Amino acid sequence: MKKINKLILMVMITATAVISSCQKLDMPPTNIFTPDIIFGSEAGVKSFLATIYRALPIEDFKYRPDQGFKVGANDWENFYNSASVTGEQVGPFGGMDIGGGFGYWPYKDIRNVNTLIEELPKYANKLGEAKVKSLLGEAHFLRAYFYFGLAKRYGGVPILTEVQDPGAPLESLQVHRDKEEATWDFIGAELDLGYQMMDETNETGRANKYVAAALKSRAMLYAGSIAKYGSVNFVDGLARAQGIVGIPADKANQYFTKAFDAAKLLDGHYSLYDKNSDKVQNYIDLFLKGDSPENIFIKQYSIVSGSAHSWDATMSPRYMTANALSRSYPTLDFVQRWGALSVTNTDGTPKRFNNRAELMEGLEPRLLATVYFPGATLRGLTFDMQRGIYPSFSGTAAAEVAKQPNTRSYILAGDTKTLYQGKMVIGFTGPWTGGDELTRTGFYVRKYVDAAKPIATVDLNRSEQPWIDLRYAEVLLNKAEAAMELGNASDALTAINLIRVRAGATVYNSIDIDKIRNERGMELAFENHYYWDLKRWRNADLVLNNTRFKGLMPYYVFSENKYIFLAEPELMQRNYNFDKRFYYEPIPGGELGKNPNLYPNNPNY
Repeated sequence: MKKINKLILMVMITATAVISSCQKLDMPPTNIFTPDIIFGSEAGVKSFLATIYRALPIEDFKYRPDQGFKVGANDWENFYNSASVTGEQVGPFGGMDIGGGFGYWPYKDIRNVNTLIEELPKYANKLGEAKVKSLLGEAHFLRAYFYFGLAKRYGGVPILTEVQDPGAPLESLQVHRDKEEATWDFIGAELDLGYQMMDETNETGRANKYVAAALKSRAMLYAGSIAKYGSVNFVDGLARAQGIVGIPADKANQYFTKAFDAAKLLDGHYSLYDKNSDKVQNYIDLFLKGDSPENIFIKQYSIVSGSAHSWDATMSPRYMTANALSRSYPTLDFVQRWGALSVTNTDGTPKRFNNRAELMEGLEPRLLATVYFPGATLRGLTFDMQRGIYPSFSGTAAAEVAKQPNTRSYILAGDTKTLYQGKMVIGFTGPWTGGDELTRTGFYVRKYVDAAKPIATVDLNRSEQPWIDLRYAEVLLNKAEAAMELGNASDALTAINLIRVRAGATVYNSIDIDKIRNERGMELAFENHYYWDLKRWRNADLVLNNTRFKGLMPYYVFSENKYIFLAEPELMQRNYNFDKRFYYEPIPGGELGKNPNLYPNNPNY
């Protein structure tokens, strides 16, 4: 009891509405000091759970892959995202600024969960056996989530299932790392308990059994990929030799089977959002609806509680907001996941467009709902991206782009006020020319942007749309990938085509792993999956190998009263690389200093 009391005295709980399984947790602030008050009443347990949920490693709007889960003065910098180091977007990061991680080490949070698991059975007479069973299932889910956040960063980590007594001998507290295989097996087993013990539904702000199954489909897919693709000698060293990182290749299909089976558990319980016959608007609405039948697990925000985010303000140009600072922009390389845009003729000359919006004609609705193109509108204003004016234009697009800038015949300007014979040279929405931050690729992010917000309300820390942590489309993608890895093309094709029909895309007649991966990149764009997908597929060092990404720059041809689009290097001209050691992050130095049994560190650190 002494070790429990020490923990409780340190916990001053403010139960804020932050995590939801389709609803939000709404508990009054409470200070709790004794185990009996916490675990002896349902209200006390809920307050304790609120603190644990708030600490979950959900990579949301505010997550910074170089600094962690942001809460505080700089949590408005939502453009610092993992998309901007993978080529989905280009942004404030350069090179591979996030490869070494930020020292995630949530053992204080795991200690809270272990306390919950140890204490709850003592209060079965007060809470009831059924309630305690459900709460314990929830605790196992929460513990699995924390370990998932650790395993995908470090591989094998210490598996602690009991509350350590700080007064115990030091040697008993300095635990060793478990093998990576054992860590993933533990995560899977914990999620099984969550699924078995929790109810199908839960009250405000809580996981249910299907949330556990959805997370298992994600986690086991990750483990299977590590086993199959991590056997290549990316991580040679003592940690690999001891099995602390790496999973035997012959275990891959076991994990893929677990991922597939977990995904199947959600069939019939969730569905893709498909309420609007307008496919573009339907996909837009999906990310703004907290009550969507697709949402499995979401995180909510509130201006009143001070938890609001800044996605609208930091993904839009200042021209369309009260106070914006956009700094991360979709790349042409990302847009071309949907296929090459038709901007050149067969002879290589640029196609002529009567207006910028013509570029969007015939594009897949999901793409138009994910990215703002030149000519699109937001809050009554038009995205008028224009890199400059050509008095006249002849020749091919490739030849023009290959010229040195000072030999090209275009007219550029330093701001959005310069005119050429009465025509604006640079659009109000960019591209960037050295002044206020504007697009450097010719595109802006549309996904998650709330177009219904009046301009005057689009400011820092004023956005409340929920972050969807787990949704049914991801589960279908997990199912498809696992099925394909197991040689089950039929189930893979069925799952992918469900997504494509909702997206307004042409269905596939056949399927392969490359199509599935590309579908995943399109469907889960900007949702903080792609960075981890590249790492688990072990191809990040190939995709990001001295890589520079492109934008699509609109120009006005004055003599023709037409527009052309040229594929050019994005204006940041940043170079992206991925060191193979980044497939794992280093164990935090401070933890190594406190516990030498955490050695060997991960390879090449």
